[in-house]
Amino acid sequence: MQLELRGITKRFGALVANDHIDLVVEPGQIHALLGENGAGKSTLMNVLFGLYRPDEGEIVVDDEPVRFTSPGDALAAGIGMVHQHFMLVPVFTVAENVMLGHEPTRRGGSLDLESARTLVRDVAHRFGFDLDPDAVVEDLPVGVQQRVEIVKALARDAKVLILDEPTAVLTPQETDELIEIMRQLRDAGTSIVFITHKLREVRAVADVITVVRRGRIVGTAEPTAAENDLAAMMVGRDVSLQVDKAPPQVGDVALEIDDLTVVDALGTRVVDGVDLSVARGEIVAVAGVQGNGQTELVETVLGVRSAVAGSVRLDGTELLGRSVRDVLDAGVGFVPEDRTEDGLVADFTVAENLVLDLVHDTRFRHGLALDLAAIGANARERIAEYDIRTQGPGQAAGKLSGGNQQKVVVARELSRPLRLFIASQPTRGVDVGSIEFLHRRIVAERDQGTAVLIVSTELEEVAALADRVAVMYRGKVVGIVPGDTPRDVLGLMMAGVPLDEAQRQAEDHPTVETLIEEGDQP
Repeated sequence: MQLELRGITKRFGALVANDHIDLVVEPGQIHALLGENGAGKSTLMNVLFGLYRPDEGEIVVDDEPVRFTSPGDALAAGIGMVHQHFMLVPVFTVAENVMLGHEPTRRGGSLDLESARTLVRDVAHRFGFDLDPDAVVEDLPVGVQQRVEIVKALARDAKVLILDEPTAVLTPQETDELIEIMRQLRDAGTSIVFITHKLREVRAVADVITVVRRGRIVGTAEPTAAENDLAAMMVGRDVSLQVDKAPPQVGDVALEIDDLTVVDALGTRVVDGVDLSVARGEIVAVAGVQGNGQTELVETVLGVRSAVAGSVRLDGTELLGRSVRDVLDAGVGFVPEDRTEDGLVADFTVAENLVLDLVHDTRFRHGLALDLAAIGANARERIAEYDIRTQGPGQAAGKLSGGNQQKVVVARELSRPLRLFIASQPTRGVDVGSIEFLHRRIVAERDQGTAVLIVSTELEEVAALADRVAVMYRGKVVGIVPGDTPRDVLGLMMAGVPLDEAQRQAEDHPTVETLIEEGDQP
């Protein structure tokens, strides 16, 4: 089936998310849609899948214009979509999830679960998947849950499959398996639209690459294109994808976490006996698939959560039991993983956001009143130092791009002397150019002798920044390794494999990413 988008335009008020986009997906082709977060990729695919209606343009299937008013229309036309956040019911089985929306019934109207099981087995067998129709989805690894989503689409005879940031929650090994699945589907005649911002992955699997920037198509490229060239197309200028840093000058241990245990509202151990230390002048990265206790670990160090056991000491002083204000005053800077929810007040000005947790500082007060002149001067200095692209200190922070919002948060946290700097997902939703800048600032803070703790699900970021890496799986630290540990090994550890076994398996079965880095196109 040939798919064509002609002049697709989608507006949200004054924002033009898609600006007259033309795109052709040929039968049996993996067509990568590459662009930064916020470039308009997902919006375009939501238009194609019937979730949004275009303001202009048309969708053409096999030379016939079509109009989709709902995802059901798209599915009927042979277009399926696997969303970045899975649309599965966790307590249902695989077969029950696959049959949702088009449930087979027996005479009398009762559900025909056996037909659903047979359908799952048939589709899984056809494409070489290993799926148990009776497995409960919440008990499955994330990579297998993604296969369930793919089977859902294929069970409805999808000829075009849209994969929206499909590797965001996968380990490198699960990504490798997905790439093989994509190739199998392509070879069987299914067209795939692969939405991503990850350069290595498009080079590994794409037949053709279309680059989107600020809602427009800015060019196409072959998968043999260099990563630097693709990055330049994404942001409109040359960027460095490497972080230049000298070997760490490690000092005394600043942060000591001993046998830390945290439980959630259901009594589940989300942090389970964690031991971790961070010395002055080093960057320790906590790596792992999202949801393995990293968030709870950081929130406990900050005083947002309470621990049931263990200790967290900064320069020998216990932090557990202290308020967030006390922890920050002890010399801890913190960049939260969700800047819009926890890092900024969108309606406040840039100047106000730059002193959100500093309003008690005598530099910005006259008695009980804020010193607006000092706050404004601070903002102008930080805007220049951190290259924050804004109309001025009085602009609302919510009006800035994602990268500039993150710069505001980082600038605020690094604008005072720190003993410990913690950054969770420091470049999530940030363009390549801003990533380059933020990484340099984090390394500079390390070089000033600050202990730095990074939490990231992006292995590229972990590899770029970390002097040591602590890998978390189901609330436990499964190993602490040097920052130059191969991605294959880290990925296996992220799946719970012990270090020695991970090293052995990685040698026997290198991932697609490793093959690319070594110069072998798989």
